[in-house]
Amino acid sequence: MDSEILGIIVTYGLVLLFAIPLGRYIGKVFTYENTWLDKVFNPLDRLFFKIGGINTGKEMTWKEHLVALLTINLTWFILSMLVLTNMAWLPLNPDENPSMSLDLAFNTSVSFVTNTNLQHYSGETALSYLGQLTLMLWQFISAATGIAICAVVFKAMKAKTANTLGNFYSYFVRSATRILFPLAVIVAIILAFNGTPMTFEGKDSITTLEGEQQEISRGPVAAFVAIKQLGTNGGGFYGPNSSNPMENPTYLTNIVETVSIFLIPIALVFALGYVLKRRKMAWTIYGVMTMGFLLLLIPSVISEMNGNAAIGEMGISQQMGSMEGKEVRFGAAASANWATYTTCTSNGSVNAMHDSMTPITGATTLLGMMVNCFYGGVGVGFLNFYIFIILAVFISGLMVGRTPEFLGKKIEAREMKIAMMVALLHPFLILAGTALASYIYAGNPQEYAGWLANPGYHGFSEMLYEFTSSSANNGSGFEGLGDNTPFWNYACGVVMLLARYLPIIGPVAIAGILASKKYVPESSGTLKTDTATFGFMVFAVIFIVAALSFFPALTLGPIAEYFSM
Repeated sequence: MDSEILGIIVTYGLVLLFAIPLGRYIGKVFTYENTWLDKVFNPLDRLFFKIGGINTGKEMTWKEHLVALLTINLTWFILSMLVLTNMAWLPLNPDENPSMSLDLAFNTSVSFVTNTNLQHYSGETALSYLGQLTLMLWQFISAATGIAICAVVFKAMKAKTANTLGNFYSYFVRSATRILFPLAVIVAIILAFNGTPMTFEGKDSITTLEGEQQEISRGPVAAFVAIKQLGTNGGGFYGPNSSNPMENPTYLTNIVETVSIFLIPIALVFALGYVLKRRKMAWTIYGVMTMGFLLLLIPSVISEMNGNAAIGEMGISQQMGSMEGKEVRFGAAASANWATYTTCTSNGSVNAMHDSMTPITGATTLLGMMVNCFYGGVGVGFLNFYIFIILAVFISGLMVGRTPEFLGKKIEAREMKIAMMVALLHPFLILAGTALASYIYAGNPQEYAGWLANPGYHGFSEMLYEFTSSSANNGSGFEGLGDNTPFWNYACGVVMLLARYLPIIGPVAIAGILASKKYVPESSGTLKTDTATFGFMVFAVIFIVAALSFFPALTLGPIAEYFSM
């Protein structure tokens, strides 16, 4: 038990050890300072810009940044639909996997373009290698667009008065070539040398210990897994994701993959401090996020290590903790640790089946996605947190009787309206979607019996989790849900689209509007936003919004399940 806790501490220690210098490096990438990778990638960048006819010297307004982001994403969505619906006759299909249906291709394309990677299919049997490589490319693109738009917001926060905020295409390419690609190469090499496949050959035939012949799917797995973790994408090459020993062979690879989930989201917080020259603010934001993360992690680990209470009442020993749905090579603690990492970000990968977690862990994983800003996804995680900063500044200003100001800019009615719409969109999509699914199921439970493997409280949690995961751009699932149906494919696809782009448009609009305002120098009466007091204020706002929005739904699912055991 002590070794399991030590593994959790070491894993997070490694995250912080690498994230701090990486944050400084990302800050230099955003501010165009010289780095050791410039000589390698500057010629490649120029080639990309020449082929695309892009003038990176042209500064963009916040509206032009959003048009560029949406155009890139729409283009890749169309290409993805073409590939996925025609895989059967396209090349790189040694296992002769079929093409996807229109509704499943729509869900999958939306899912990967929006950095959600919700998978209503089983990877190794539903995709050709061309399909897998296409989705792997989207994992770079979706992550790079998130980091690039975060750079735009950083620049807006730094500007005293400005109408233009750099060039989106330049930020996008630099994020891909200087941040994501080098890290993905390192992680992929570690995985490949520890047993993760990296080949274009088809299935391999092996003889099991029982003497039976079994066909094992292979492919470019190591490269796929590296970017799925680093880009907070989460979509697995195999159906069971990182609980599959081909994706995650050993405890060492489990640590590497877990570290990769948090690495860039936390590094971006420290990059903010470097870009703005406000390191104290960065540490304040990091402290709030970490406090929220620990409040979710600790009960999850304790609950899984103590085992299932219902089984314990039967007199069955659970010395290894609650091991249903978990891999012996990882154990209960590391599984709960991963579950919290993956739901505090928009990663969504799994190394254990969340459907088998205890009710307490089910509730904490849901809360991580409902809050959606404790570290969050690459780039977009900070944008979600930025909304709560704006709300906290406004409320604090009202409490002391001053016009709210943030970084020398007055926050007025227009910015607050946008912030409130973004803050309320997330619970609206989750709760409205769950209510609709519950109504349909309750209206004809026999016809829709295939939806739920576990009716009752747990079945409600399965539907709540699916819409929460979709709205949080997370992609994990309870997996007791029969989700490859037209309803779930289209409903989750629409939620993913709205939940990805409106929460990007809102913060960018606020940052752009504030950047164009007249700068007001700080005075003795200016609210300090880099103090522990303000940090607690932000945390209180997050807690109140989450509690008021989601507590009733949680009482119908995991909380009711806990008290019924």
